[in-house]
Amino acid sequence: MDALKFLDKTSKPKKQPIYVVAGDEDFLKRRCVHALTAGLLGEADPSLALSSYPGDKADFSSIRGELDTLPFLCDLRLVIVDQADPFVTKFRGLLEKYCEKPSASGILILEVKSWPGNTKLAKLVPEPATLLCKGPAAYKLPAWCIEWCLSRYQKKLPKNAAELLVELVGPQMGLLDTELAKLAVYAGGKPGIEMTDVDALVGRSRSANVFKIMDAVGDGKAAQALAILSELFEEGEAPLAIVGALGSQLRKLAMAGRLHKLGAPLDKAMDQAGVASWPQAREAARRQLKHLGFSRLDKLYDWLLEIDMGMKGGSPLPEQTQLERLIVNLARERG
Repeated sequence: MDALKFLDKTSKPKKQPIYVVAGDEDFLKRRCVHALTAGLLGEADPSLALSSYPGDKADFSSIRGELDTLPFLCDLRLVIVDQADPFVTKFRGLLEKYCEKPSASGILILEVKSWPGNTKLAKLVPEPATLLCKGPAAYKLPAWCIEWCLSRYQKKLPKNAAELLVELVGPQMGLLDTELAKLAVYAGGKPGIEMTDVDALVGRSRSANVFKIMDAVGDGKAAQALAILSELFEEGEAPLAIVGALGSQLRKLAMAGRLHKLGAPLDKAMDQAGVASWPQAREAARRQLKHLGFSRLDKLYDWLLEIDMGMKGGSPLPEQTQLERLIVNLARERG
């Protein structure tokens, strides 16, 4: 079951002998484990009914013993194995046997990153008890931010502010939630969070500085772009993180340029490429597309692949020099 669908349900989860919370979106995994714990234990005292074990140290016999221990002053026992990938790998056979004959009084929750659906163990766990925690696609995140901000923090978040927030913070739901929490406090008694609030409180992030680099690129100001890059290195930013933030925007431009070259209207091409729709983002993207031209837009994927390989040991040049060369190629005048 998709984690977001599970979290949208208002009813208590149906009791299953084993649950699996799987995926790489830690925010969703934490929310799912919390929802399962609250829904299954109800009013029971967690200190009497709940046990948690680290997956790299847990032993199956101890876990099985906990699950078979009769509950005290509560209806069931809940045992959670955190980061359970090594536990699953080591005790897969025993877990398969447990699924076929589980405890009558205990419920096991496995929190894992990887859960291939073609394994015997995965097939033994019912589909409703397998919660897949994968974040929404990037273009869906602004809508999620709007809904989450209202339900969690009782603040309205307009679409343009949500899009700016996602552009500045990135696609990590946990980081977005952290920023929304700060913005809700910053907004105080106001019923909503405005775009100016996001710009004031979140706009000093690494992504914001990368946007400034791209603004300078769009204006053909190589020296200004290089100066901002130098500031990022002086502040201790990881080169691969800078490449990641820069690459996200360049890939959108490359896709928009390709679609426009094939005949799509520019605004529709930018929609399909995932360029944010708030006016400043669209105007900046138009300038950058016009400055780069089709020739360089066609080369962006190759340039990004080259610098990614170079950063991972494929180039003898220092990391800062590799980034500087990319920015100069982007910012120089056409021709």
